[in-house]
Amino acid sequence: MTTGSKIRYFFFLLVFVSLPISCEKNKNDVIPDTYVSFTMDISGDILFSDLTAIGNAVIVTSKTNNWGSYSAGYDYNGIIVYRATLDQFYAYDRTCPHDYAVNNKSIKVNVDFIQAVCPSCSTYYSLPAGGVPISGPGRYPLKNYRTIFDGRYLTVENY
Repeated sequence: MTTGSKIRYFFFLLVFVSLPISCEKNKNDVIPDTYVSFTMDISGDILFSDLTAIGNAVIVTSKTNNWGSYSAGYDYNGIIVYRATLDQFYAYDRTCPHDYAVNNKSIKVNVDFIQAVCPSCSTYYSLPAGGVPISGPGRYPLKNYRTIFDGRYLTVENY
């Protein structure tokens, strides 16, 4: 097996194992609920063109398409939308759960390829694996939002 094949196999396995995580409410969710509901045109809106490729992510904020607070996430930190497969997307709140749970701080994580990283506590979260922490002091996953994809339009919501 070549190195490239091993990497693809690893990511396939990671995505396959994480699919059940995205379908149920996370019991370790420490970020408070906030109303989220917006629909993105993956094919027709240039702001989301990165999501036409598997493994890419975009950050959505209250200023994106003038959606306001419905796309802002907790404390207006924004939402990361990540494309895991042709039909599977993940949406995460950008608020670091470690800093919120331990220090009561609302710190925005940043996207670094297929990971999110907190600039304050240095916890790395895996975007393909449901936002679970993979290094650093964090023990809670990123807050997940439900996604519904019809082949062109992606809806992100939590109600």
